[in-house]
Amino acid sequence: MLEELKKRVYEANILLPKYGLVTFTWGNVSEYDPETKLFVIKPSGVNYETMTSEDMVVMDLNGNKVEGDLNPSSDTPTHLEIYKAWADKGVKGVVHTHSSYATSFAQAGRGIPCYGTTHADYFYGEIPCARCLTKQEIDEAYEENTGHLIVNEFARLDKDPVACPAVLCKNHGVFAWGKDGFDAVHNAVVTEEVAKMAYRCEVINPRVMPAPQELQDKHYYRKHGANAYYGQAKR
Repeated sequence: MLEELKKRVYEANILLPKYGLVTFTWGNVSEYDPETKLFVIKPSGVNYETMTSEDMVVMDLNGNKVEGDLNPSSDTPTHLEIYKAWADKGVKGVVHTHSSYATSFAQAGRGIPCYGTTHADYFYGEIPCARCLTKQEIDEAYEENTGHLIVNEFARLDKDPVACPAVLCKNHGVFAWGKDGFDAVHNAVVTEEVAKMAYRCEVINPRVMPAPQELQDKHYYRKHGANAYYGQAKR
């Protein structure tokens, strides 16, 4: 079942250690198939060096395992809630990492401000940091409630998940998403890089302010939206 998708998800997961986003097994990628309404995700706690595409686990949007010999990632319910809320917006891939600079912002309970054009090219505005879950939310359904928290936080902030394809979860780590698994990983890599730049920027100038809004708008909209002109026209 979904052999090509399992191969894609495996290859997207392998990119996490390649780009230095995970240590040991601290991360996972999934991708959603809108035709079958199933998604494929990395198995829980399996080493990247020994993992194969056949180890990937097929899940439905009710949280049922449809195919796979191994347990799915423990973060599966979070991925599931993101797909349920945003698949119709084009979110077809989700990644979770504990990449060090972005996770440092998460542990500090801070979003990543937009200090420059590298950030603005990919994210419209600050990458937000969602609050920590309550004890009740943690005890009842930790991973599922993490998904609800992410979705609710974007609604509270009136923030478009397509325009800002990442979030920090306080005291936890990073979730990013995209049009497929590879795009989600791409956005997770950029999240880590802009976090690294923001940290160094604040060390160099503790009084730094976000980039001017007109500069942020210019860089975001030249790559995104109806009037984007960055790159080559589709052939």
